[in-house]
Amino acid sequence: MQSMADYDVESFGAPLRRIVGSKIAAAAIDRAAKNFTATTAKMQWTSLAEVPEFSRSRNPELAPELAQHGKDNVDQILRLLRGEAPGRFEFVHAYARRRAEQRFPLEATLHAYRSNLKVWSRWLCESVYAVAAREKGAQQDVANFSDFAIEYADTISTIFASTYSAHSILLADLAGDQRSELLQTLLGGYDEADPRAAQLLRESGFLEERQFFCVALARSVDPTEMLNASRARRMADSIEQIIAEHGVRRVIDLHNGKVTMVFAAVSRDSGWTAPRASLAKRMLGALSLVGNAALIGVSNDVPSTARIPTAYREAATALDLASVSQRVVQFSDVPMRQLLVHFAAKDIGRVLPPWAAAFRDADAKAGGALVETLRTYASVDMNILKSADLLGVHPNTIYARFQRVFDISGLQPRSFDGLNDLLIICDVADRDSGG
Repeated sequence: MQSMADYDVESFGAPLRRIVGSKIAAAAIDRAAKNFTATTAKMQWTSLAEVPEFSRSRNPELAPELAQHGKDNVDQILRLLRGEAPGRFEFVHAYARRRAEQRFPLEATLHAYRSNLKVWSRWLCESVYAVAAREKGAQQDVANFSDFAIEYADTISTIFASTYSAHSILLADLAGDQRSELLQTLLGGYDEADPRAAQLLRESGFLEERQFFCVALARSVDPTEMLNASRARRMADSIEQIIAEHGVRRVIDLHNGKVTMVFAAVSRDSGWTAPRASLAKRMLGALSLVGNAALIGVSNDVPSTARIPTAYREAATALDLASVSQRVVQFSDVPMRQLLVHFAAKDIGRVLPPWAAAFRDADAKAGGALVETLRTYASVDMNILKSADLLGVHPNTIYARFQRVFDISGLQPRSFDGLNDLLIICDVADRDSGG
């Protein structure tokens, strides 16, 4: 690829070399110059008519900048046809950077260039016909002008695409640095009064009045997937697209091998209005739309940036408790017994009774029926008939399973204390097996 300083007349090949210095071409170029305004207007109309992105955009600067870019192109074409040095095409580079900064689609401008190629070719060829229709060799001049239009369109398309892509990467790197700094500040729990953090938080909209916050963490079901930077980034980008539709302030980035999200929203419209619905619950619903390959933990709401580290720990706990059967977990929905087991798992594991292994083996041989029966019995407030109905078995089957549990453990499932101890053993076993 040529650098900005490398373009000269030779860069456009034989068609332009044959045009420059030709008597017929000189007259045709003068005539083309007289149609400058009409041609630029035609280019503008063609772009708006054939490239829907220009019409859909609400950017007020887009149309006037498109018109100016058209004038710059027509002026550059005339300069080249007259044999002047092409220069560095800085107007194309500047236009590309501008469109990249405003996130206008690359393909839309390239589409416009393709559409304008037809305008340029017709404009130049008609100018040749107008001054040399009866002259010998006019057909060759027409071919030269047509070929030059193609060469010109290819050149500016290449310049535009290269500069747009390079500038987009630069902008993404800058945005990534700013996003990372903001996330680190939020997770650091800086109080709103901290002067070092206040400006960054205020500029990012995280210091508005009456806001509340929550944190969510996501990772792949397969933790090794997060070691692949591109795959992890794709997950972050996918979540960003889903959350963007919900209109909450957010910062989403990769942190410690997880997609880390901090959300903020106004808790109430004024001091006299009722609080809005839980932000964490809203985000829970949105994040449930993320694909089945992700596990997600969501914190409770917290009232200030200083409490965000607490929310981060809650989200981390919820993520630890997520599984393929419950991909998205909110901290407030985790039962207290499960939290106690989670936080004290190592200590509980060291004091498990000797019969715990035999109980796990018996349950495995029964296809999980013993544990399922205990949990169902607890879920219906220790009601045998309801348990049997939910499990689709006879009540005597429940009694038989309880007897089997008693024979192994010495604990009576029909007593509260016995059932509670048995459920703790079940929870520890689930945790150890990753269930």
